[in-house]
Amino acid sequence: MRLDAYTHYIPHKFLERMNEIAGDHKDIGKRMRGIPAIYDLDVRKKVVDSFPDYAQILSYPMPPLEHFAKPDQIAELLALINDGFAELCVKEHDRFPGWVAQASLAAPDASVKEVERAIKNGALGVQIYTNVNGKPLDRPEYEQFFAAMDRLGKPIWIHPARSAEHHDYMDEPKSLYEMWWTFGWPYETAAAVARLAFSKTLDKYSNLKIILHHFGGIIPMLEGRVGPGMDQLGARTSDEDYVALRKSLKRRPFDYFKEVPWVDTATFGGRGAMLCGLEFYPHDKIIFASDCPFDPEKGPGYIRETIKILDSLDMPKDKRDDIYFRNFERLVGQKLVK
Repeated sequence: MRLDAYTHYIPHKFLERMNEIAGDHKDIGKRMRGIPAIYDLDVRKKVVDSFPDYAQILSYPMPPLEHFAKPDQIAELLALINDGFAELCVKEHDRFPGWVAQASLAAPDASVKEVERAIKNGALGVQIYTNVNGKPLDRPEYEQFFAAMDRLGKPIWIHPARSAEHHDYMDEPKSLYEMWWTFGWPYETAAAVARLAFSKTLDKYSNLKIILHHFGGIIPMLEGRVGPGMDQLGARTSDEDYVALRKSLKRRPFDYFKEVPWVDTATFGGRGAMLCGLEFYPHDKIIFASDCPFDPEKGPGYIRETIKILDSLDMPKDKRDDIYFRNFERLVGQKLVK
């Protein structure tokens, strides 16, 4: 069995409400509307059924709710997403045996209440983004969310988020050539982990379980920088005492990047990235995911290519099954594969 742990879908009732609120929001209009499998259930089921012994865990895609909704609208929208997933996964359990609740740290009080409700309603965990309208995850106003997730013991799916407004060069008003996505998102993932580590959020809430999308972004290929390089944290800085910070951490900096998170295999069909991730991360922290339906074929492409790479590797079947479903079941504490 192959259990795809990070795929994206938009529940119907939420989509209707989002259209009323967001109007011609550019992210929705140009990207999401052009991918029928992300909102059309019949199309999505055909994608799933085209692969034998395959099922999907559903989560909301982009954009973050706070990008288009007012603060007093967020609680309503979160409930529409989460109730939509719960209903869908009951009706189509064989295809979609689990779902990820959505949170918005732009409304931390509402999100904590909604997360607790959604998990009681069957959510396997919760998704957030690498920043909150440009703010890092370690701001004090978001701590209550991490405290709640530490108490609940459910995993946090962390999805990168960055737009063209985050420019690459200081004298330009925006990021050109979609570099904000190609290079910015993998960086966002690494930066979010660093902020949670060096703010001591991961020390304080040691029961947090985080899943990094896209095989940890740039982290695996920067093994030397986050390893021996980070062992010298503070050597390059004179206006902050990062040496004292490093020595006060409960772990070596390297461990926060390699040993703490779980990661998924969504590498957009990139074999080199897959091999790098498999080499870097502990085997029991790797879970199968495709990022469906954002491939050029708008559904099956990344699923097929991810499976093709994994099945081509010289790996014992039990180890491959760990990646395909066992590691994920251990993480969420539920038997999902029949």
